[in-house]
Amino acid sequence: MSQVMLRDSANETPRQAPLRFVRKLAPFVGLFGLACLLPLTDNAYFGLIIGRAAVYWVLVSGLNLVVGFAGQIAIGWGVALLALGAYVTSVLTAGTAFAPVSPYLALAAAGVIGAIASVIIGLPALRLRAFYFAVTTIGFATIVTQIAMAWQSVTGGGIGVVGPTFGGVFSTTWGFYYFCLAAAALCTWLSANIGSSRFGRALLAIRDAEVAAEASGISKPVMLTLIFLFAGAVGGVSGGLFASLQTYITPDAFTIDLSILFFIAILIGGRGSIIGPLFSTVLLTLLPEVAAPLAAWATFLYAALLLAIVLLVPGGFANLFDFKSRKPLETGRIIRPNEEILPGLLSAAKARGPIDIENVVLSFGGVRAIDGLSLAITPGEVHGLIGPNGSGKTTVLNAISGYYRPDSGTVRLHGAALPSGAPQTRAGIGIARTFQNPRIVGEASVLANVMIGGTVLGKSTFIETVLSLGRYRREERELRERAMLALAAVGLERLADVRTDRLQHSELRFLEIARALMLDPAFLLLDEPAAGLAGDEIQLLGALITAISRTGVGVLLIEHHTDLVFDICEQVTVLNLGRTLAKGTPAEIMAHQDVIDAYLGG
Repeated sequence: MSQVMLRDSANETPRQAPLRFVRKLAPFVGLFGLACLLPLTDNAYFGLIIGRAAVYWVLVSGLNLVVGFAGQIAIGWGVALLALGAYVTSVLTAGTAFAPVSPYLALAAAGVIGAIASVIIGLPALRLRAFYFAVTTIGFATIVTQIAMAWQSVTGGGIGVVGPTFGGVFSTTWGFYYFCLAAAALCTWLSANIGSSRFGRALLAIRDAEVAAEASGISKPVMLTLIFLFAGAVGGVSGGLFASLQTYITPDAFTIDLSILFFIAILIGGRGSIIGPLFSTVLLTLLPEVAAPLAAWATFLYAALLLAIVLLVPGGFANLFDFKSRKPLETGRIIRPNEEILPGLLSAAKARGPIDIENVVLSFGGVRAIDGLSLAITPGEVHGLIGPNGSGKTTVLNAISGYYRPDSGTVRLHGAALPSGAPQTRAGIGIARTFQNPRIVGEASVLANVMIGGTVLGKSTFIETVLSLGRYRREERELRERAMLALAAVGLERLADVRTDRLQHSELRFLEIARALMLDPAFLLLDEPAAGLAGDEIQLLGALITAISRTGVGVLLIEHHTDLVFDICEQVTVLNLGRTLAKGTPAEIMAHQDVIDAYLGG
């Protein structure tokens, strides 16, 4: 029954699913199909250019995950890995440092060393932001080329070193061309597997909504380390292929212009896309050949193309292939939550005890945002937290969520103290939350945003994901079905495939609740979920929150709409200047004179 409902909710028949897959696959098949037919022209020079584009894409397929998905500005990263892989492969096959080895073994070694070096390059990304990290990657690229220049006995210095030659069927021009094309196709498949998985969605969340990513249990250091390993491995391999394609390499082959080419390919291809950067990598490789008389203007041409794409096709080439986002959405959309779905989505009796906040004190400089607060969030109960602006309500929620470390006092779950400063640990123990301002990935679909909330539910390893093994595919189906249930519960199932940045504000509020429900939480922390909602939407929200609590979920509700708080909460705590002004039932709070004077008025 649930699967039938999911199909109906997504407006997709069993026959439409394969068609959707074919539509996604068609651009890739078209590009690689044309490339496979190229040898029929017997144009060896053009084959060399397309072969170089395939080698560049092997590198960009990994760099795209670092830049386009994870949002790390790694300008010099690509050329550094290309140079490192090229020299490792060439040195090992030439025997200038050790006894010569097979070019295939050397290529594998380049991948391993590239993966290790990539993590070393990427470590500053865990501490540095934006252009500071970009500078470190440019510095690393300079270090690699300077070592190659200075280590003359091994690398040949400025004279260079002979690139590897692959034997057998790959020793011919077209044989090696197909080898490069096969490597590009393999890397496309591998990177697409990552991009469409919980790992890819986690990278998008880190890029656009890092705080929400942490609340969903996503560890930025772990995710970036895994992606740097993969991207470094394919980057090292691309360097080995590049060395063989060039036949002879020198430090002059690895210029800042080449690094800019890789970076721009991702920018004009489109963030969070695979087909866009693939298309732009081919285009930018062909551009200098088509405009050979303007070779001196290569950097200018790249910049002009980037500007034109930004102005004419916002979002890059990926938008050209995104036909769904150009379809107009129906106006006057109404949110219709379906509370009957909640018992099938949320398991009962999941919490053994309350969240206890005991005498918590938290200061910012000389200001006490929380001053000796104590309260309990009980399973199956809605607890309201109200007070004037600046009274410390969101600070309390952030202390529970692990974003802030209290100066004193404790936050306990089932009697055990929760670690401070570790927000990514909360999802794993059943604590979900929403935010005062919706934190979403605008360029991803509504369904993908909700599936981000279930990241910690996936148990398949990174290797299983990269290779698209059985457990990974099964988990993806289960996550998708669960996300559709969550969307149906909040009334957004018909918008599952819509880009999230096209939603109305009220829909984003309910979307965040759907993402939180993916966890099957024991406790749900809501930070002003009714802000910006119309009166009838607030009533629907109140009914939804009440239904959630009836499944056994403990709810902490921060809200300025006091009518909503007094209608649905069993207990209410009032804060003023970080201190508890009053606590009790809604009736007791409404009659409390200090609360009336400080907050309610009248």
